[in-house]
Order: sequence, then C-alpha cells, then structure tokens
Amino acid sequence: MPSPRAGKPDAATTTEETDAVSRFETDLGELESIVGRIESGELPLEESLRLFERGTSLARQCRQALQTAELRVQNLLENPPDATDEAP
Repeated sequence: MPSPRAGKPDAATTTEETDAVSRFETDLGELESIVGRIESGELPLEESLRLFERGTSLARQCRQALQTAELRVQNLLENPPDATDEAP
C-alpha cells in the first residue's frame, strides 16, 4: 500500500516554493521599477550597473517562481486531489 505522502513534496520544499511564488508580484514590481529607472537614462553609470545586477537577480527569481507555479499546476492536472485528501 503506498504511503499517503507518496508523490508529494516535503513540507520544507513546499514552504520554500510557496514563499517564492508569493514573492513573485513584489519582485516583479521591483524589477519593473528598476527597468524604468535604468531606461530613463538619468542615472550615473555606477548606479545603473548596481541596479542592473539587482534586476538580473530579480529576473532569475521571477523565472524560478513561474517555473515552480507551472510545475504545481502540471502536478495538479496530472494528479488531481481525490476526495480522501480533502478535509471534511
């Protein structure tokens, strides 16, 4: 008989993934702000480089959050929760 947790990620992984996905909107907003500031052309080169570095980090985090969300959706589509998994 399979374990009730078979095929499910452990709690730590789920929490980390949930945190990354929940930060997505905040990170995306910061990234958009950075892009606007850089595109304005009014920043000194050093500040532009610092913001560019931060922007690349945010872009990577956003991409990972989207991939995590996509995997969660795929998992739900392939393994829909059955009635026994739901609380009464």
